[in-house]
Amino acid sequence: MAEQEKPLLIKRYASRRLYNTETSDYVTLEDIASFIREGREVQIVDLKSGDDLTRQYLLQIIAEHESRGESVLPLGVLTDLVRSYTTQATSVVPQFLAMSFEMLRDGQSKMVENMTAMNPMSQMPGFEAMQAQQKALMKAMTGGISGSWSAPESEEDAAEKDDLDDIKKQLAELQAKLSKLGG
Repeated sequence: MAEQEKPLLIKRYASRRLYNTETSDYVTLEDIASFIREGREVQIVDLKSGDDLTRQYLLQIIAEHESRGESVLPLGVLTDLVRSYTTQATSVVPQFLAMSFEMLRDGQSKMVENMTAMNPMSQMPGFEAMQAQQKALMKAMTGGISGSWSAPESEEDAAEKDDLDDIKKQLAELQAKLSKLGG
């Protein structure tokens, strides 16, 4: 367990090859993305200089997925990110993104707890609709990354798609409000 808590150390050699220090073999960017999807923290360092290259490689992984059409980040979010670099002193975008992803992770773990255990919330009016929205969001967050969207096969799937469309619309509205606040 202690092994899983410390970051997986990847060393970059002068040849730009990436070396997994745990398994003593070379890895690709896709291997690193898989480690991260499995829940591992990863640290990538330059062997010669000792510089931490993690951020650079994570951005490269995101860029490769986006270029293959596996779009997760809406154009407006990407635009706001670029703007945040020009106005770093007053930008709230990095803090907002960090807090949003933290809330998403917390919400996902709480949702799993609530779905697996019998809980009194299930008796609340509207609980089923809320549960369906959470399920649609979870499906979008996990299925959307791999690009494995499929046509609805049942009424339940169609309802989930409608819920997902509503969530996307709400996110777009929130994004527009944030853009107006920022500038």
